[in-house]
Amino acid sequence: MTYSGEVRVGGPADVHELKDLMITKVAVGPMNNNAYLLRCRATDEQLLIDAANDAHTLLGSIGDDGIASVVTTHRHADHWQALAEVVAATGARTHAGCHDADGIPVPTDVLVDDGDTIRVGQVELTARHLVGHTPGSIALVYDDPHGHPHVFTGDCLFPGGVGNTHKDAKAFASLIHDVETKIFDALPDETWVYPGHGNDTSLGAERPHLPEWHARGW
Repeated sequence: MTYSGEVRVGGPADVHELKDLMITKVAVGPMNNNAYLLRCRATDEQLLIDAANDAHTLLGSIGDDGIASVVTTHRHADHWQALAEVVAATGARTHAGCHDADGIPVPTDVLVDDGDTIRVGQVELTARHLVGHTPGSIALVYDDPHGHPHVFTGDCLFPGGVGNTHKDAKAFASLIHDVETKIFDALPDETWVYPGHGNDTSLGAERPHLPEWHARGW
């Protein structure tokens, strides 16, 4: 079946099958958070992005093979409600942005900075530090050698705009600068965007609207 990226809480997961990586997307919790399970097809090692809520559903997706790592994209509580339970059940190493880790009430094993590499089996993800939604939000870029890039943006980029900066002009300026320079300027239009809530998008779909985002200030 063709991957759409459209999931709902209580509904089935959607699976994006790439040559080297399988990406399973599921929606959990009262804030309709997305969690992404990445599986290296060569080694079967798995990594979870955002243990947001509903550990039962997440552990069901993970299955008996377990996970090696959990990456929390940022410190906001709706993105780590199931983290403690998932880590306890799997023994996974925890990763978070070095400037957000102190706001996550589960110890962070690996502090992540801009440009750091996180591996799942033979697949490499590159972290991008995006400041504004929180001080230490990170996005994860998978530059697929067989196709276009894929980027997991947490709450920093959605269809229709960047993440919420609560009408703080300085925070908005920082976030849109980082998203432009580290995501839009660095990656092609074909790049698939997996956000922290809601449907997926692409950089090509969003790029024409950057001037509008600047003008409105959010």
